[in-house]
Amino acid sequence: MTLASQAGTALENAILYAEINRMLEGFVRASVEAIEQRDPTTSGHSRRVAELTVGLARAVERVDHGAFGKVTWTKDDLRELEYASLLHDFGKIGVREEVLVKAKKLFSHELEIIRLRFDFALRTAEADVLRRKLHMIEKGCRKEDLAALDDELAARHAEIESAFEAIIAANEPTVLKGGDFARIEAIARETYSSMRGETHPFLKQEEVKCLSVTRGSLTPTEIDEIRSHVTHTFEFLSQIPWGKQFRRVAHIAGSHHERLNGTGYPNRLHAEEIPLQSKMMSIADIFDALTAADRPYKRAVPVERALDILNLEVKDQHVDGDLVQIFIDARVWDALTDQPKSMRFSA
Repeated sequence: MTLASQAGTALENAILYAEINRMLEGFVRASVEAIEQRDPTTSGHSRRVAELTVGLARAVERVDHGAFGKVTWTKDDLRELEYASLLHDFGKIGVREEVLVKAKKLFSHELEIIRLRFDFALRTAEADVLRRKLHMIEKGCRKEDLAALDDELAARHAEIESAFEAIIAANEPTVLKGGDFARIEAIARETYSSMRGETHPFLKQEEVKCLSVTRGSLTPTEIDEIRSHVTHTFEFLSQIPWGKQFRRVAHIAGSHHERLNGTGYPNRLHAEEIPLQSKMMSIADIFDALTAADRPYKRAVPVERALDILNLEVKDQHVDGDLVQIFIDARVWDALTDQPKSMRFSA
């Protein structure tokens, strides 16, 4: 009877343990779904980063020499790494949605306001020319004088439209730093008159600041807001009672944007302070961000180009060179269950 009682208790504990695991698994999957609903443009990113990170961890374990020659993982270690990778971007729920999915340097409503401003300037120019025409006709002007006014209006119209086209071009984000912003600054110095005769610039300083972003679509303030997602991730995951076996989930996930030379965020950790799991996740995160399907603010790049960029990250002392080499030698991306198009045609 004692043995039967103990066996029953053990069975109940096993069932309870299995239920807790299913509940935890369901929570993680639901959280990933929430992240992707928040930012649909990065759909699948969390899952792919988890697959790439765990794949790299398995490849590291197969290495029998060098700095990682003695690295081994338990089943719980890999599951902890998977959870941390799946939830590494959960803090995005704390970032404004309009910033999170911002595709251009200006928000659509901001560009619309500029368009209306330019249209008003055009109508003002037309009204001014018509008023001057009426005055000249009353004085009995020549036909050539009226034609000159028409030419003046046409030139002004072309000038304003050209300025708006320059704004449209400057509004497009770029992957690499660049851009000629002298034209934008010149446009900002041009003015028009309001209905009350007040003089206003064609572009406000906030708009010039946005259009002058040298890379991507975000201003420095918006970049800081995006980066805050890592802090939100750590704070959120730290509140979850993961238990002893998964106690490092928050720390691993919260360190995936740290860089070896201390220039990362949020804590500017140096190489020796960054968990190995986070170093692997950084590589997976960068690789997937580069090769993932086209997003509104960037085009997907082929695997070869992504690997070149990873090697540049190594030279800049951002990511671990040995881990990148293991990642390349093992072709970790080949094991993805849902490969982005940019990977499928890789040699």
